[in-house]
Amino acid sequence: MYQLLILFVAIPLLAFFATLLWQNKSEKAIGKIVRFAKVSNILIALSFFVGWLLNELEPISYKVATLYETDHFVFAIQLYYDEVTAVFSIAGAFLFFLVATFSKYYMHRDEGYKRFFNTILLFATAYNFIILAGNFETLFIGWEIKGICSFILIAFYRNRYLPVKNAFKAVSNYRISDVALMLAMWMMHHLTHQNINFSQLGEAKKIADAANQTGMAIFIVCMIILPATIKSAQFPFTTWLPRAMEGPTASSAIFYGSLSVHIGVFLLLRTHPFWEDMLWAKIVIIAIGALTAIMATMIARVQPNVKTQIAYSSAAQIGLMFIEVALGFHWLVLVHFAGNAFLRTYQLLVSPSVLNYLVHHQFFHYIKPTQKVVSKIKASIYILGIKEWNLDTIMFTYLWSPFKWLGRKLQFLQSTIFIAVLAVAGTAFLILGYTNQNSIPSLDGALPIVLISIALGVILFAFSFRGSAIKAWNYLITAHLFIMAAVLFNAHHINLVEVIFYASGVLLAFLLGYYCLQKIKAIDKDISLNRFHGYVYEQNTTGFLFLIAAMGMLGFPLTAAFIGIDVLFTYVHSNQVVLIILMALCFIFIELSAFRILLRIYLGPHKKLNHPVAFRSS
Repeated sequence: MYQLLILFVAIPLLAFFATLLWQNKSEKAIGKIVRFAKVSNILIALSFFVGWLLNELEPISYKVATLYETDHFVFAIQLYYDEVTAVFSIAGAFLFFLVATFSKYYMHRDEGYKRFFNTILLFATAYNFIILAGNFETLFIGWEIKGICSFILIAFYRNRYLPVKNAFKAVSNYRISDVALMLAMWMMHHLTHQNINFSQLGEAKKIADAANQTGMAIFIVCMIILPATIKSAQFPFTTWLPRAMEGPTASSAIFYGSLSVHIGVFLLLRTHPFWEDMLWAKIVIIAIGALTAIMATMIARVQPNVKTQIAYSSAAQIGLMFIEVALGFHWLVLVHFAGNAFLRTYQLLVSPSVLNYLVHHQFFHYIKPTQKVVSKIKASIYILGIKEWNLDTIMFTYLWSPFKWLGRKLQFLQSTIFIAVLAVAGTAFLILGYTNQNSIPSLDGALPIVLISIALGVILFAFSFRGSAIKAWNYLITAHLFIMAAVLFNAHHINLVEVIFYASGVLLAFLLGYYCLQKIKAIDKDISLNRFHGYVYEQNTTGFLFLIAAMGMLGFPLTAAFIGIDVLFTYVHSNQVVLIILMALCFIFIELSAFRILLRIYLGPHKKLNHPVAFRSS
C-alpha cells in the first residue's frame, strides 16, 4: 500500500509528458489524456483514503528514493499520508476533474489549448508532491514547480502587457517564499544535524529546548510563517492574488480560488508540531490572519471587478483559517478549506456567465441610484478599499525600489573590460577555493562575505540593467562563480561531486540561454532590456528553451543544481548571519533577473507592427 503513494505523482506527470506529444489542434486526444488522469486521480485518492481508514488512521511514511547522501547530508524523496493529506488530496482530485472538464469547452480552439493543459497537469504533479511530502526537500520540489506553473498561467496571454507584468509581480513574491523555505531547511539541518522528516518535527523541537537553541527555533518558525503568508496572499502580500487573475478563468479557479492559494495553510498544518507550544508564533499567525480578514473584506466589498472581489474574499477566508490553525482547530480548518475551495472554484467558473447576465439585466432594468449622505469615515474606508490600501505602492517603494536604486548605482559594471576581469577573478577564486582553501586565510570569515557581496552587486546590476540582454545574462553566470567561491572558502572541505552538482546545472543553463539570446540577436540586433520585444510570436521554441535556461540558472528541480544549492547552503554556519542574508538575496534576485530577461525579450507586446498588439489595459 505504501508504494501506491507514488501514483499520486506519477499519473499526472506521465499525462503531462503524453500531452507533449500532441499538437495544439489535437484537442480530443489531449482531452482524453487529461480526463483519464483526473478520473484516475479521484479513484486513487478515494481508494487510498479507504485503505487508510482500514489501517486505523495510522500515518503512512514511504521513502521513494535517496538522490544524494553523505555523512552530514541526505537528500531523499519521502512521502507521507495522514488526515491533512487525505482531505487535500480528495478535494484536489475532485477540483482538478471539475476544472479540467470545464476547460475542455472553455479553452476550445484557443491557440494555447495544449499549453494550458500541459501546465495544469504539471501543477497537479506539483500539488501532489506538496501535500504528500514527507520532508522539506520533497515539499520544496513541488513548491518550486507550482510557482513556475503559476507564472506560466498568469502570463498565459503573453502578447499583452498586464499579464506579463503581473506574472513578474507574482513570481517576485514567490521567490521570497522560496528562499525563506530554503532558510528554514538550512537552519533545521544545523539544529538537528540531519535531514528530518515531518513526523520528527516534535522531536526537533525537543532538541531545540534541550540544547537551549531557542534562537534557532524562532528563526525556523519565522521562515515557515513567511512563505505560508506569501503563498496564501496574507497581509502584507495580499495584492499579488488579484493580479494573478490575469490568466484564463479556469486557471484562476484551480490556482487562486481553490488549491494553490491554500498551500500556506497546508504548510502551517504540516509544521504545527514544531511551533504548537510557541505562544508568540500563535499570536503572530492570528494577527496576520485577522488583519488580512478585515482588510481583504473591506477591499472586496468595493471592487468593481468580479475576479478581484473573489480573490480578496478568498484571502479573507484564508485569514480566518490562519486563526483556526493557530488555535489548534485543525479539523475545522480542513472543513473550512474544502468549503472555501469548492465555493471559490464555482464562483470563478460561473463568473463570465454571471457578468453577462448582470450586464443584460442592467441594460434593460436600469434604476438610477438614490443619493445618500456618506460619513467621512465610510468615505475614507471606501477610498482605502478602492486603492487596496496602497499595499502595492508600499511594497514597491520599501521592498523592491531600494535594490533597484542600489543596482543603478553600480553603473561602472557596464564596462565590458570590467566584467571580463570579474569573470576571470571569479574563476580564479573558484579554483583556489577548491584546491587550496585551507592554505589561504579567509580573514576570520571576511573573504566569503567579500566574495558574496561582489556576487550580489553584480546580480543587482543585472536586475536594473537596461542594456544588452546577453551582457545581463553574462553577469548572472559571473555572479554564480563568486557564490560558489564564497561557499568554498567558507567550508573546510567540500566533496567534488557537490561542486559538480551545482556548477553543471548552472553552466548548462547558461549555455542554453546564451544560445537562445544569440539566435534572437541574429534576427534583430536590438535586444536591449529597456522594452518588451515579444519574440514569442516568431521564436516560440526558442522562448520555451530560454524559459528552461532561466529555471536552470536559479536551481529549479530540473538539473543537479537543485541538489547542489541545497547542499552548499549547509556549509554556511548557523551563526554566520551576514553571509546567509547576502546569499539569500543573491538567490532571490538571480531568479528575478533571469525572468526579467525572459519577459523583456520573448513576452509582451511585439515591437513590430505586422503583429497584433494588445492595449496595455486589456
